[in-house]
Amino acid sequence: MLQRINKRWGRPLTVRARVLAAVLALTLLGLVVAGGTAYLLQRNHVDETINDSLSRQVEEFRTLAKSGIDPSTRESFTTANGLVSVAMQRTVPSRNEGMLGLSGGKLEYLAHSSVPLRLENDQELVNWVKSYDVQNTIRIHTVETSTTEYRVAVVPVQLASDPNPGLFVLAYDRNAELAQVNGTFLTYSLVAFGSLLLIGVVGWLLAGRLLQPIRLVRETAQHIGESDLEQRIPVTGNDDLSELTRTVNDMLDRLQNSFGSQRQLLDDVGHELRTPITIVRGHLELVDVNDPADVGSTQAIAMDELDRMHLLVDDLVTLANADRPDFVRARDLDAGQLTDDVLDKARQLGKRRWIIDARTAQTCSLDPRRITQAWLQLAANAVTFSEPGSTIALGSRADGDRLKLWVRDEGSGIEPSDRERIFERFNRGSHSSRKEGSGLGLTIVSAIAKAHGGLVNLKSTPGRGSTFTLDLPLRRDRTEYGAVGPATRPIPTVPPGTQDEKSAGSPADVEHLTVAPPMPDRQPHTDSPKTEKAR
Repeated sequence: MLQRINKRWGRPLTVRARVLAAVLALTLLGLVVAGGTAYLLQRNHVDETINDSLSRQVEEFRTLAKSGIDPSTRESFTTANGLVSVAMQRTVPSRNEGMLGLSGGKLEYLAHSSVPLRLENDQELVNWVKSYDVQNTIRIHTVETSTTEYRVAVVPVQLASDPNPGLFVLAYDRNAELAQVNGTFLTYSLVAFGSLLLIGVVGWLLAGRLLQPIRLVRETAQHIGESDLEQRIPVTGNDDLSELTRTVNDMLDRLQNSFGSQRQLLDDVGHELRTPITIVRGHLELVDVNDPADVGSTQAIAMDELDRMHLLVDDLVTLANADRPDFVRARDLDAGQLTDDVLDKARQLGKRRWIIDARTAQTCSLDPRRITQAWLQLAANAVTFSEPGSTIALGSRADGDRLKLWVRDEGSGIEPSDRERIFERFNRGSHSSRKEGSGLGLTIVSAIAKAHGGLVNLKSTPGRGSTFTLDLPLRRDRTEYGAVGPATRPIPTVPPGTQDEKSAGSPADVEHLTVAPPMPDRQPHTDSPKTEKAR
C-alpha cells in the first residue's frame, strides 16, 4: 500500500510518515475490531432480551389458560375471546412492545391507548398475522415490513368449549430496541475518530522527536567532507537512538583521526623521501664517470640512501597493515619460551650484557611474530642508546590477567620533553641521529601493542636508563578490543610512580609514560621487575 502511495505522489514517504501511517493503521484496526465485536455482542444481547421477554409472556399466557379464572363468570375460561381479552388486560408491554387480539381472522382487541407501539397501524404486519395458520405451534418470528422490523410471538388459542379460534399476538419493534445500541456506537465511532486524530497529531510530533537523531545524522553526513570533520551530533537521552548517535559520533572521531593520520603520513612521507631523493640526485648529477673512485663513492652513498628508503617503505607498510583485522594472528604459546627466543635473537643486536630479569611460564594468546618484532625493536633501541658492555635486561611476568614484557637498559635515558613525541611518526629523541632508522620503530611497537588490546609503558631517568614495558592481556578478545585504529594518538601522561632503583634510579627522578589508550576500567601496572637472573 505504501509503495502505491509512493508511486502516486512521485516521491518516497519519509520514515516519520511511514511510522505514523503504521501506527494509525494499527490503531484504526484495533478500534474497528474492538468496536465491531462489542457492537455485534450488544445486538445479540438485545435479540436475546427480546426473545426472553416474549417467551416469558407466552408462558404466562399458558398459565392463565390452564388455571386462570374468567372475571365475568368466576369460572374457567370457556371462550377464546374472553381468554385473549383478559390476557391483554393483564399484560403490561415493555417499551417498544405492542399487542393484538384476533378472533375468527378479524382484529378484535387492541392494546391500551397508553402503549406507544400501535401494531394495528402497520397494515403489512396485520395482514401477516391474519394469514397465520392457527394450527401452527407457538413460535417467535422475525417480520420485516416497510415500516420496521418486528420480533413477533403468535399464540393460537383454541378452547374445546369454543369452536371459534383466536390469536394472541405480542411484537417488539426490533429496530427501535437496536436504536439505543446504534446510538451508543455512533458516539463510539465519533470518539474513536477524534482519538485517531489526536493520536495522529501526537504521533507526528513524537515520531519527529524520536527520529531527530537520524535526521541529524543525515544532515551531518551531508555537510561532512574530507576537509570538514569537526561536526558532531548532539546527544540527548539514553535510548537506542541516543546510542546510535553516540556510535555515529565515535565513527566520526575515528574518521577524523584516520584522515588526520593519512594527511600527516603523506606530509611526513613526502618530507622523509624528499631528502634521500635529493641526496641521490645531487650526487648523480655531480659524479665524474671517468673517476672510478668518485663513481664508487657515489654508488655507496646512493645505495645507503636507497636502503634507508626501503626501510622506510617497509615500516610504512607495517603501519598501514596495522589497521587490518588480520594484522594480528594470535595463538596460544608459552611466554617463558618466547622470552628465551627473543633474548637469543637480541644478542645479535650488539655487544651488551644480556640478561633475563624474570621469566613467566604462563600460557598466553599472542601473535609471536608481531610480539617478537615489537620486543626486538625495543631491544634495538636499547642497544642504540646504551654503551657497549652495559646491561640490557628482558623479562616477562603475569600480573592477574595481564602479561608484562619489558626491556630495561642502562643507556642515556629519555628527556622529559621527548617522552611523548618519540612515539609519533618520524620523531626521534634529542639523543638520536637522523641517519638512524626510519623514525617509525616505536610507532610500530605502539601499533602492535594496541592491536593486541594492550599498551606501552615507559619509565626513564636521563643518564641512568629506560624501561619499556608491553602491557598485554593474557587472553586476547577481539570483541572487547575491536578493530585496530590509528597507531598514533595523543599520549596521556600518568603521574610519577615508583621504579626499581637498579633499572631507572630513585623514585624522585622517574616519570611514567603510557602509550596507546589504556583498557577500560584498568589502570596500567608500572612496577619494574625486581628479580634479576643471569642467563
